[in-house]
Amino acid sequence: MPDDLEIRLLRYFVVVAEELHFSRAAQKLFVAQQALSRDIQRLEERAGVRLLDRTTRRVTLTPAGLTLLDRARQLLALHDSTVRELRGEGRSLTVDVVGPGLTPSLVLAEARRLAPGIEFFARFHTGGEAAVPHLLAERLDVSFGRVTETYAELEGREVRREPLAVLLPAEHPLAELDAVPLAQLHSAGVCFRAGDHVTPGWEHAVLQLLAPFGVEVGGAHPHVLGADELAKHLHDRNAPILALSTQPEVPGSVLRPVVDPVPLYPWAMHWRRNSDHPGLIALHAAVDRLAAANSWLGGPADAWLPRPEADG
Repeated sequence: MPDDLEIRLLRYFVVVAEELHFSRAAQKLFVAQQALSRDIQRLEERAGVRLLDRTTRRVTLTPAGLTLLDRARQLLALHDSTVRELRGEGRSLTVDVVGPGLTPSLVLAEARRLAPGIEFFARFHTGGEAAVPHLLAERLDVSFGRVTETYAELEGREVRREPLAVLLPAEHPLAELDAVPLAQLHSAGVCFRAGDHVTPGWEHAVLQLLAPFGVEVGGAHPHVLGADELAKHLHDRNAPILALSTQPEVPGSVLRPVVDPVPLYPWAMHWRRNSDHPGLIALHAAVDRLAAANSWLGGPADAWLPRPEADG
């Protein structure tokens, strides 16, 4: 029928209604802004009512738009769960753990131990804000990292405040120390874009850490991934690399904690609101167990956190 409300159009409408900004909504949906505007107009034509009031300065929902937003969310949830059931995907959960061996991987391993009957799929190297479009589009079920914005369709919880460390060539002078004061990294050409843990959320946090202490950052370069490439990068530059305490072993290197202050990286877990997948329940249980057993949410008196987490 010509007045049917297409699922795709409803999905687009929900994102626009939550953002109240066509440019941001188009970025999240990976579509052109003009195409998104045409699709919203098409939805309004199908519905027979105006859903949004648009001016050059703002976008607002009409009363009909407010009504549709609530119903559209329900319809999308029913549609998507039905598709997953038809495909036999009801028991699997796709989880972005950022990189092998890091804190999210530890959580996933514990969840698998607690719920051996659930099939988990691990993804790497997205994390945080970069994973949000994949969560919203249901290409991903759970993500770990930093998400500093608020999304109506997502929920999150703090997982760990993980101490930062510095990866050093074994022959580097700082390798002789048991712990490296942050001031000792001054003029050392420290790199923060190498390692499987590097995401935009990581870079955002580290730049906050380094700037007030006058630490000079090594020259820009492509993101370095994998232990072998990390080892080559480390020794070619003979310079420290900022990492996390869970950094997997790199040949020919040593890992030292950073102190004075002790910087903490705020890991968080995010998922779609109202999800009751048993795999998500297992992940929550894994976080609870690991955080309690290892004091993941604590920290020393001189600990440092980035903003906005430090303000929370």
